[in-house]
Parts: sequence; structure tokens; C-alpha cells
Amino acid sequence: MAREVNEAVEIAHTRGILTAASLMMSGAAADDAVARARRLPTLRVGLHLVLVDGTPLLPPAAIPDLVDADGRFPRDLERAGRNILFRRSARRQLALEVAAQFDAFHATGLPLDHVNAHHHFHLHPTVAAVVLEIGGGRGLRALRVPREPAAILARVEPIGHARADWRARPCAALLGLRARRRGVMSPRSVFGLAWSGAMTEPRIAGLLRHLPAGISEIYTHPATTDRFDGSAGNHAGELSALIAPAIARLVREHGVATGGYSDFLGT
Repeated sequence: MAREVNEAVEIAHTRGILTAASLMMSGAAADDAVARARRLPTLRVGLHLVLVDGTPLLPPAAIPDLVDADGRFPRDLERAGRNILFRRSARRQLALEVAAQFDAFHATGLPLDHVNAHHHFHLHPTVAAVVLEIGGGRGLRALRVPREPAAILARVEPIGHARADWRARPCAALLGLRARRRGVMSPRSVFGLAWSGAMTEPRIAGLLRHLPAGISEIYTHPATTDRFDGSAGNHAGELSALIAPAIARLVREHGVATGGYSDFLGT
């Protein structure tokens, strides 16, 4: 998305616990991200599909039914979802854009560690079908299925106010089922949804102390500054958490095996 994000990813990987990152092929700083990833061979890199609230990879004229008048994907996820569900032309154009983003990632020469989507838009059943179908022929072996156990969050922060989206639960269950049927790996638990933009050191520490059995993903949005390219949030705080010595100590003390998705294929 921005150079400030790329810098934070490199810092968090070389000085902290971050093991994987997701690449937006149409992002303004994508070339810089690719260059950094190539010199960080232990960083696992996946594809972050952008199909809402962002810039398409294809020219807007090639996907007119997916973009607004300014040539960008709409920010309104419900509107975008209805458009894809009810318009055949939009579904055809969606497939073209998804294929283009997979192909652009392949052209970087980076091994494809995993796939996810901006704002988890691959939870949309139609989008999920397209991603799994196209990705199946382009090296897709692992996929984020955003399932966050509320019981674990409550153990970490009993008086917190975790946000839960009840509408996403059945879509996540369906996505997980479809992924399993295709032999695509996904973590059992994903943390970072309820506390998105606020993954503080105490919260990450709590998650590490209470990790459930199986494979879990903890994701954050680090950057070297809190404000960049119109974005605002606790990005620098999340970077600080990822490189905190106490967090690295917890990983060691609890015997947590770390890596990217591809490090746990078949487990």
C-alpha cells in the first residue's frame, strides 16, 4: 500500500516475530515491496487480492462493471457484493481481475505462500468460488479463512469490546469447507479481526499465552508512521508490538513454531 508499510514489514521480520506478509499487486509501493521481499528470503509472501476499496490492476475500461466513475473499486462492500451476485458481466470481469492479480504475483518470481483479500472480500461466496477456481490453476495452496474464536479473545481481554460480525460466520464456514474440498490449507484460527488496527503489545502477548491447539494466524497492520497515504490508525504501535523483546520471549517460552502458511502445509 505504501513505502511506510513495506519498511515496517522489513523491520518486523528482521528484528521481530513477523514471518509473512501479503502483497497488493496494484498498490502504489508494490515494486518496492517486491524488491524488499527478494532480499528477505525467509519472509513468506502471499497475494492480497484487492477487489474493493482500492485500485484495480486491469484498466478500468476492461472491467467497467466493477469500478466507480473514478476507475476505482467501490468502498461499499455490500454494494460491490450485490453487483457481483446479480450481474453476470460483473462476474466475468471479476474473474479477469482476479486472474490478472494472480499472474502479476507470479511474474515477481516470489513463491506464493498464501492468498487473502482486502477487507476479507473473499468471504463473499461468489468471490470465493472465483478465487478458488482461478487460484487452483495458479499455485494456490493456502488461504486465509477469517475465523476468530471469541472465547480466546475473552480470555485475553475479559472486559474488552471485541467487534463481531455475525454475517461473516456462515460465509467463513462455507469458505473453509470449500477450501478443504480443494485441498487448500487454512489456519484453524485467525486473530486480528476484532482488534483490527489496535493489535497492541498486551493483546498480542495475551494471544500468545492463550493460543488454541492447531495452526493460528495473528495478523497486524504495521507501518513506520500512523498516518500515510490517507490511512490513519495505530500502525506504529503495532510495529512496536511486533519487535518488542517481551513478545519474542513469549514465542520462545511457549514453544510457538512460527512461519508462513507454506511452512505448515500438510500439518
